[in-house]
Amino acid sequence: MKYALFICTPVGGEELGPEELAHDPRFLSYIDEVRTRDVVKGGARLRPAADATTVRVQGDEVLLTDGPFVESKEYVAGIDIIDVADLDEAISLASRHPAALGGGSVEVRPVWE
Repeated sequence: MKYALFICTPVGGEELGPEELAHDPRFLSYIDEVRTRDVVKGGARLRPAADATTVRVQGDEVLLTDGPFVESKEYVAGIDIIDVADLDEAISLASRHPAALGGGSVEVRPVWE
């Protein structure tokens, strides 16, 4: 079954870029595990929420707002699409993600197929 893992980082928390993540032992260990198991089917590291543009449409007018849609304590910093046996396995994998271990969280959500 496929799940999306939304990797959430606390606002104002440590923001690691792709190059820093490539040398972080927490992430290297996690990446080695998921590659060995071949469960990650796609994903992306996202730029900070401050770099977002929110799009709304009212009638024929397109409204743009810089930044995230809502104020929150966390923002989505990345996503992984995983293919595992069931929710228990998805939760087990998410519980070992460095974001969950480092003060952030990982939201596990089933993917429609």
